[in-house]
Amino acid sequence: MTPNPSAETGGVGSYSLEEEEEPPLLEELEINPETIAQKSITALNPFRPTDPTLIYDTDLAGPILYYLLFCFFLLFSGKIQFSYIYGFVVQGCLSMFVLLNVMSLSRVSLGVVVSVLGYCLLPMVALAGVNILIRLKGILGMMLSVAAIYWCSVSASELFVIGLGMYHQQILVTYPCVLLYTFFAFIILF
Repeated sequence: MTPNPSAETGGVGSYSLEEEEEPPLLEELEINPETIAQKSITALNPFRPTDPTLIYDTDLAGPILYYLLFCFFLLFSGKIQFSYIYGFVVQGCLSMFVLLNVMSLSRVSLGVVVSVLGYCLLPMVALAGVNILIRLKGILGMMLSVAAIYWCSVSASELFVIGLGMYHQQILVTYPCVLLYTFFAFIILF
């Protein structure tokens, strides 16, 4: 192969062999869109059988995307709540991390807790999106909020129970999830 003189000078349209050997950006950042889609579908359908090994994948790209999307939907509906959401996400994830490690026989990492709680926030993100189009005041907003809280809480607790093998402690895991997601519903409604 003959060297390209414009490659040495950095001309327009020049490239080197090193650029060809670099992995794609998503692969380099360790972001796997298939995993994000699979975990999102798992969080949206809590009653289907779930692979327990999927819970231990500490993919944080999806949860960060959903938290940011939640914040932007609230911003579009006229609520600037970034610091409240960030603070409560950190506090809620740390609390669930401590609680799950106290309750289960196996250890769970903080990344797993953040990942599961973030993916299960997806119904709340949808509720925040609906709040942009329709103001969720009154009985309609309450009914949709209760449904979203139930959906998020059951989905998160189901994933934690399956992943940690805490089959007889489902209600004990669901209760703090209900409290966590109720806060997000209150931010949307009020």
